[in-house]
Order: sequence, then C-alpha cells, then structure tokens
Amino acid sequence: MTQTLPATDTKRRKAAAAAHADPGSRSVERFAYLFVLPALALVVVFRIVPLIWGLGYSFTDYDGMSAPRFVGFDNYIGIAHDPVFLDSLVNMLILLATLPIWIGLPLVLAILIHQGVPGGRLYRAVYFFPAVLSSVIVGAIFNVLLRYDGSFNLFLKALGFSAVDWLGNSSTALFSLIAVQLWSTFGMSLLIFLAGLSTVPSDMLEAAKLDGAKLTQTWWYIVIPSIRPIIEFAAVVTTIGMLTSMFGLIYVLTAGGPGTSTILPEFLIWLEQGKMNRPGYASAISMVLFLMMGGLAAIQIRIMSRNASI
Repeated sequence: MTQTLPATDTKRRKAAAAAHADPGSRSVERFAYLFVLPALALVVVFRIVPLIWGLGYSFTDYDGMSAPRFVGFDNYIGIAHDPVFLDSLVNMLILLATLPIWIGLPLVLAILIHQGVPGGRLYRAVYFFPAVLSSVIVGAIFNVLLRYDGSFNLFLKALGFSAVDWLGNSSTALFSLIAVQLWSTFGMSLLIFLAGLSTVPSDMLEAAKLDGAKLTQTWWYIVIPSIRPIIEFAAVVTTIGMLTSMFGLIYVLTAGGPGTSTILPEFLIWLEQGKMNRPGYASAISMVLFLMMGGLAAIQIRIMSRNASI
C-alpha cells in the first residue's frame, strides 16, 4: 500500500532535484532561450505593442492629427448601429460558411495525389503555384478574366450562355471573390495534407486492401482519422487567413462593391482609417475583429482538444 507524501515533502524533493541538476543541462536550456528571444522580441514589438495601442485608441475620438479625445465606449456603440459594419459581418458569415470547401477540396486532391494518380508531381506544382503569387497579381489576372467582356464570359457565350457580370452584380460578386481567394490559397493546405498523409502507416493501408476494403472506406475509416489533427490545424489556420488575408484581393477586384456586397471587416478598417480618417473608430473595429477571431480559434482549439481526448 503506497503512502501519499505531503505537499511540502514533494516540494522539497523537487527543489533538491533542481539543486542537483546537471549544470550542463541548465546552460543548454539558457542557451536555447537565446534563440527564442529574437522571435519573442519581434512578437512583442510588432504584435503586442500595436495591439495595446489600438485598444487605447479604440476608446478615443482620434483623427491622426489632433490629440486623442477619450470618448469611452462611443466607438463600440457606433459600430453596433453601423449598417456597413453589420453588412460586413453578414459577408463574413457567408465566407465562413464556405470553410468546408476550403478544407475538403485540398484534402480530396491531396488524397488522390497520395494514392499515386498519373502526373501527381505535376499536379502538386500546378496547384501550389498560385500560393506564391501576391494577392495584387491574382486580382489583376482575374480582373481581366471576370470582367463583363472578359475571357470567362467569352467562353460562356461560345457555349450558348449569356454573359454574367461576375464582379458588378451584388449577388455574384462576393462568391466570385471567394472563389478567386480559394484558387489562390488552397495549394498551401494541399501541401499540409500531403505532409500529413505521408505519416499514415502503410501497413494499415495494406491490411485494409487485403481485407477487401473499398477505396472510399479506406479513406473514411483509416486515412482521415489518421490525419484528423492535421485537418483541424488546417481549419484553424484557414479560418484566420479567411478573415485577415483578403484585403488585397478586395481592393483590386471590387473595392468593397457593388454597394457593400464584398466589404469584410478587415477592408472596412482600411476604409475608416484611410478614407474616413477615423483611426479611433477603425481601432474599435480592429478590436472587435480580433475578439471574433480569438473566439473562433478558441472554439476550434477546444474541439480539437476534446477530439484528441476521445
């Protein structure tokens, strides 16, 4: 029968172990911290400090010229009644609703390439190539393709269909924008999934094949569960990217229009900061967007942790 040691004895033993620890291991640990410090300094200077400044400005009426004037929660109250901001939230929800496509498409393509389809290496290079292009270049390309007299409409007319105003119609502009962003970014998720698939034990796949499992059954019951942490990680990263990396594309393709049909919170921040000259109001929107992103990431991480413990 084991006897539980008092908490004080446990603390003494830990202190004694720390005192008699190998001095070499402590020096290695201190040396390792030196490699962390530069990255930590960059995060503090370019992330934490601006975040604190933005939080402070969000409670002020500030135009970038005169001294900030404290207004309390007036900016946040104004945001709650701002129809443009509310429209941007609706657009954001529509964007987030397409997340399964952003994850499912590269996952299916990664599985097909991993299964050894002919030309897999070529497909890998072709799919990843758009990810190295800047959003301005991608926007310029699709601005030519999607305009009313562009290549897409010429192709539709050749097939006997009528032309579509992809970027000038409020019912199609946001979905066109989402499709372009998906095309330009899913190559990164594809590489992540290919790396995850390389860790799936080959003996499990061989055993499933010998047992007569169909290809779809192998994917669903073996491959996908094996890379579930990779899928969940990609979902978190993709969600954050969807909310923070579409400014350049919106600016080049639609400038938020027609109307407010393609305005997202990140683009509205620029409008309030750059065009309306209201840094305080823009900071308040930034804080709201930051909280929404943090909440979504926390929910996804909580789900990931719960699934890992099952």
